[in-house]
Amino acid sequence: MTHISDIMTKDVETCSLGDTIYEVAMRMKELDVGVIPIVENKKLMGIITDRDIVLRCIADRQPPSSKVEDIMSENLFTVSPDTTTQEAARLMAKEQIRRLPVVENGELVGIVALGDLAVRDLTDNQAKQALSEISEDDGEQAVH
Repeated sequence: MTHISDIMTKDVETCSLGDTIYEVAMRMKELDVGVIPIVENKKLMGIITDRDIVLRCIADRQPPSSKVEDIMSENLFTVSPDTTTQEAARLMAKEQIRRLPVVENGELVGIVALGDLAVRDLTDNQAKQALSEISEDDGEQAVH
């Protein structure tokens, strides 16, 4: 059985609560990523996605100098490194999310994306099912 620790990205780039939305957006551009976890003292505080920036900042006419904590998602679904890939895929499908922070003892230790699951040979097609269910959603829900 494959566990999240076997497929997660371990060296996750993060930002802090004191960063501005502009700084986070520039970091996303530099790294060519669409999500950045927000961490303080190694503790996961939230996540901000490129979609959060568009909907909660630009569309709401928030200035780019606003603090990231003003628009980040705080009520997150997370998994531990010993979570199975099947359990993670089921959670992603149920909650309509594409990325899961991996937390151990309250600290961010990695992140797993739906794509990470999709490249694995999951015998029960959990990644395929998760992607199918998430894609059916209209995309209104951000990372939790």
